[in-house]
Amino acid sequence: MIAFSRPLLVAAGLALLPAAAFAADTTPATATLTLSGDGIVSVAPDMAIVSIGVVKESETADAALSANNAAMQKALAALKDAGVADKDIATSSFTIDPVMSYPPQKADGTQAPPKITGYRVSNAVTVKLHGIAQAGGLLDKVIRVGANDVRGISFTVDDQDSLMDAARVAAIKKLETRADLYAKTGGFTLKRILAISEGGEANPPMPMMMAKAAPQSDSVPLSAGEQDIRATVNITWEIEPAAK
Repeated sequence: MIAFSRPLLVAAGLALLPAAAFAADTTPATATLTLSGDGIVSVAPDMAIVSIGVVKESETADAALSANNAAMQKALAALKDAGVADKDIATSSFTIDPVMSYPPQKADGTQAPPKITGYRVSNAVTVKLHGIAQAGGLLDKVIRVGANDVRGISFTVDDQDSLMDAARVAAIKKLETRADLYAKTGGFTLKRILAISEGGEANPPMPMMMAKAAPQSDSVPLSAGEQDIRATVNITWEIEPAAK
């Protein structure tokens, strides 16, 4: 009798496992509703970001560098005289490149090797301009004192954080309204929020036109338009059938 007791007990234990597993599988899953929505705040930009540079060429690298330095110093002085802070001016690039001359191809198909005829020096800074209304006049000044490589103008908003918060609030309110609509139409009620997450961020600065020197009596014309600050929010609610 003792010899058979152990196998019988093991067999009995194995017989109980499917029933236990079946009981666990019958646990009802939580019914949920998941929605995603965007909140958008439109605002006029209040800051311009622009690359301002000087490009000079000369027969020697030293002469090109000296001419570039002189013009760049005047451009930087014009920025600082206009009230642009040092922290809003950052060097973005500096290069010295040879200027090459490529002789025409000869009748026999051969061609002489290219020659260095001079050197080109380029120096550029990225500038943050607070107050778009004054940006056009400021660009006009730096162009007139020697800046001849102005590009990449974009517009943005200085205080992004508070605008993003407003966009988040707008997104949540939109989702609450939509969830109530689904609940009324679908015959269920919303219980607690199970999960909330965020995806998306403020739109990058919108590239605008390249600045060009204007007539003496005018400033560089700028048009900033509006910028959309967008926040995407995802919410999951637990739901249950509405009471009858």
